[in-house]
Amino acid sequence: MIDWKNVKLDLINFLKNEVKKTGLEKVTVGLSGGLDSAVVAILCKEAFGDKLNCVLMPSQFSSQSSTDHAIEVCEKFNIKYEIISIEPMVSGFIKNMDEDRLRIGNFSARMRMSVLYDVSSREKSLVVGTSNKSELLLGYGTIFGDIACAINPIGQMYKSDEFEFARLLGVPESILNKAPSADLWEGQSDEEELGYSYKHMDEVLKLLVDANKSKEELLKLGFEEDLIDRLEYRIKANAFKGRLPIIANINWS
Repeated sequence: MIDWKNVKLDLINFLKNEVKKTGLEKVTVGLSGGLDSAVVAILCKEAFGDKLNCVLMPSQFSSQSSTDHAIEVCEKFNIKYEIISIEPMVSGFIKNMDEDRLRIGNFSARMRMSVLYDVSSREKSLVVGTSNKSELLLGYGTIFGDIACAINPIGQMYKSDEFEFARLLGVPESILNKAPSADLWEGQSDEEELGYSYKHMDEVLKLLVDANKSKEELLKLGFEEDLIDRLEYRIKANAFKGRLPIIANINWS
């Protein structure tokens, strides 16, 4: 059993200590109306109080429920927020994208992060990330978009475990009960795109990554070969997203 109360205290201390190291006092969080950003916003509220600023950044493709759920979190926990639509930015560029939903989604994510970093500059604050371990391992995020941040309190927390933690924090039921979605286009579903539920994927990821089990061992445990292959491929193919740019080592002699 995970002691979520201790996890909460550890993460609050992590946030306080890491922000203090930078010489800043404020933090900025992009609030999407989903589980991850709600968890991070609540942690930041407990760590920094009124020195937290949340930004809601809907586009023309966002669902109204996402904005409603984000506002619900802010009102429940007395969190300051502002709404900055990225619709003008996306509209100005979308004509070049041939209705490619993935490109539009990635562009939208990068526009949101541009807005978030601009707000953090205005507020003299640090951007706090909201990507969980499942997403980071699978590369299920946009490089220089939603996975960009200065610090991340939930990057070692699997998505399927996060629901229990969210309940401890008091995340509204409206968020806990809806299907995970990056909300990059109408009806978009994380689990439909990935092909499996987070719970099922996390079972394999924990064995592959944390327990260092081989494919053969996982097959003997009864896991599907397609799932194992798909996860192994995604981990390797998207590892670059979690690294700093590789700089050439020049021999000057």
